[in-house]
Amino acid sequence: MIHQKRRHALLNELDDNAIVLVSTNPEKNRSGDVNYPFRVHSDFYYLTGFQEPEALAVFSKENYTIFLRPKDKIREIWDGKRLGIDDAPNTLKSNHAFSIDLLKEKLPQIILNNQVYFDTKTCQLDNDISRLLSNHQLKSLAPTLHEMRLIKDMLEINIMQKAANISIKAHQLAMQTIQPNMFEFEVQSIFDGYFTKNNAQHAYTPIIAGGENACILHYIENNKKLNKNDLILIDAGAEVDCYASDITRTFPVNGQFSRAQKQIYQIVLDAQINAINVIKPGVKINEPHKVATNIIKQGLINLGILKTGADLSQFYMHGTGHWLGLDVHDVGQYKKDDHHRKFVAGMITTVEPGIYIRKNDKISPIYHNIGIRIEDDVLVTTSGNTVLTKSLAKEINEIESLMS
Repeated sequence: MIHQKRRHALLNELDDNAIVLVSTNPEKNRSGDVNYPFRVHSDFYYLTGFQEPEALAVFSKENYTIFLRPKDKIREIWDGKRLGIDDAPNTLKSNHAFSIDLLKEKLPQIILNNQVYFDTKTCQLDNDISRLLSNHQLKSLAPTLHEMRLIKDMLEINIMQKAANISIKAHQLAMQTIQPNMFEFEVQSIFDGYFTKNNAQHAYTPIIAGGENACILHYIENNKKLNKNDLILIDAGAEVDCYASDITRTFPVNGQFSRAQKQIYQIVLDAQINAINVIKPGVKINEPHKVATNIIKQGLINLGILKTGADLSQFYMHGTGHWLGLDVHDVGQYKKDDHHRKFVAGMITTVEPGIYIRKNDKISPIYHNIGIRIEDDVLVTTSGNTVLTKSLAKEINEIESLMS
């Protein structure tokens, strides 16, 4: 019923005679006769709750029609069961259901002189839909729908908390298991196994980065040996029922931070904690980044790594957070009328400052190849915020105690 309520809420924001089309992609071939694991398109899932490929939802205030793959005894033996046309209306609360093979025949009968909202993706199904709608002036659904998705309801929050809890346990297990001379892929296997054991999957390709690899922001090779005196940066989050979590922790491979590692780590931690503390309704969403940046600048100046704050980008070159939800970098505008928008209850953002110090002749070698990022998932509440991932250790003494 939640999906039905979302459709009604969306239509109330559109023109009175609006008709909405939202599709999900077909399966995608990987190589030969092997496909990539299918993942439903987030907009489609948000409005339908249906997770089969190659489907189209068409709805207005008067009617809801779903196009989907028909039952097929042979394909279901090979690939698994399908909902089918007969069961779709009751299961999906639609008025009508048709085979996706009848799209060319049926869609023009449904789309008359209405205001049509449809966003095309890069796939054959959407190309077919666009051709059938060539005589209509299409409006983008994304601005309205993505504003809805930005504010999470309690069902979404509960699912995301579940995803966060699974991720927390996997990170804890990694901290307790890791040993010098392990390989990064062995650490990844901890997450692979724990996520699978809990009926979850990766929300994104995990980053398991030891030593200098932690200074590569999107490092995903995950195949190098972990050296005793290095830090390891792990950016990994579970996805549950299509909803993402996103956590990063950085800790010493041998279980004990060196003095230089502690210095840099504490700067990042102070930046992150203070950035989280400013998040509440009415605060501009760029405020956490400003807070984190100022702390990192001053911390690096105090250590003599920076002369002024003007050249911070060589050590901290990314934003401090992003929206989180059905997509790990979730939808929703960051600005309105060229001004940073303000936090509203129900938003979920990450907070993830970092410092990345590569080999540099101008910097003491004790800081070389230190890459540190600390990331948590933060729900904006009516009175402030709640950190969904708060139970995962991030203080230096907490990490060292857990690893011992």
